[in-house]
Amino acid sequence: MGKLVYGMSTSLDGYVNRADGSIDWTAPDEETHRFVNDLESRIGTYLFGRRLFETMRVWDDDEALAGLPGYALEYAPIWRSVDKVVFSRTLAALNVPRTRVERRLDIDDVRRLKESSAADLAVGGPTLAAEMLRAGLVDELTLFIVPVVVGAGTRFLPDQLNLDLSLVEERRFDSGTVFLRYAIRR
Repeated sequence: MGKLVYGMSTSLDGYVNRADGSIDWTAPDEETHRFVNDLESRIGTYLFGRRLFETMRVWDDDEALAGLPGYALEYAPIWRSVDKVVFSRTLAALNVPRTRVERRLDIDDVRRLKESSAADLAVGGPTLAAEMLRAGLVDELTLFIVPVVVGAGTRFLPDQLNLDLSLVEERRFDSGTVFLRYAIRR
């Protein structure tokens, strides 16, 4: 059975984006990007909300990636090799390899997917992750805390959520970004 991991870059004050939705402050440096590439190479399935999927699908577009440094380009084959499930009521059917759209989140289906997976799964997007956290499906939290305070936006964790956590891993990068990985105790 794979673990379900929820992780994103967050500001020091706990937001994944600014109030206007921008995420420009989350761009990783080379050291951090290489670490992310290693982490993501362990994932077998991504579970995304529509907005984050639309942001991430740039990794399917060779023209859009032209000019990126080699360490960033190393992520493209990782992205392309992972199965993706996008939860959206509005997104049209996709003609993207290894990607399917689900019109609604069925917690029991996600539980079965997790139980049958040999590799870990990653949930992306705070709205979708909140539902999976509340359902008790998420096993680990991974945070890249970027040294910036944005003051408002979308929170990494939802309100009124209680979790008992155990620190599993930590790492500080030269950029000042700090990586934290927590196991959720049941």
